[in-house]
Amino acid sequence: MTYGEIVRHKEILEYYERGSMILDALGYTDHSIAHTKLVAERAADILNAFGYGQDLIELAKMAGFMHDIGNAINRHHHAEYGALLANEILKETDLDLQDRVHIVSAIANHDESHGVAADPVTAALIIADKTDVRRSRVRAKDPILFDVHDRVNYAVTATRLKCSPEEKRITLYLTIDESICTMYEYFDIFLARMTMCSHAARILDAQFSLKVNGQKVL
Repeated sequence: MTYGEIVRHKEILEYYERGSMILDALGYTDHSIAHTKLVAERAADILNAFGYGQDLIELAKMAGFMHDIGNAINRHHHAEYGALLANEILKETDLDLQDRVHIVSAIANHDESHGVAADPVTAALIIADKTDVRRSRVRAKDPILFDVHDRVNYAVTATRLKCSPEEKRITLYLTIDESICTMYEYFDIFLARMTMCSHAARILDAQFSLKVNGQKVL
């Protein structure tokens, strides 16, 4: 089983189709394949930048693409549900036991409510997922319908994640339109996620920084 096969897997794609319908009904921001592909590639870029081998990079891409399939069951505890679904799917492949458990564990621990980074694959997945903040994740078209999550994402007009292995630092750069979302609203929503990124970065022997509108805030 490879990442290329994972992104074409019919059962995984069906879970995302169903999960997208549920989150749309709940009014959540985008958690579709566009998000999971971005997370997969970003997790791979993080590990590659810090010198990890292709074996772990491939596992991170697979975990990144599958990490949100649990939304098809329920948004609450979606990480745990996703891990169980992923385990059943991967059992039917030629993936060896250790790699399967590695992927399942990363998926189960990617959410800030109950998860924790204990290895590089999980750390890269967490950072890749939690730093996907962008205007195009907003589903609602009418600003009148925006909730605080929508406003926070819609206010982000530019985003960039930079890995600096020589400085042992991972930095998220955001440009925020403060007429749409105040800095208080941003941190009210994202503080737990940014804290989780800071812990995850330490697993990679790095520090996590956040710069908003040119100012370092974390």
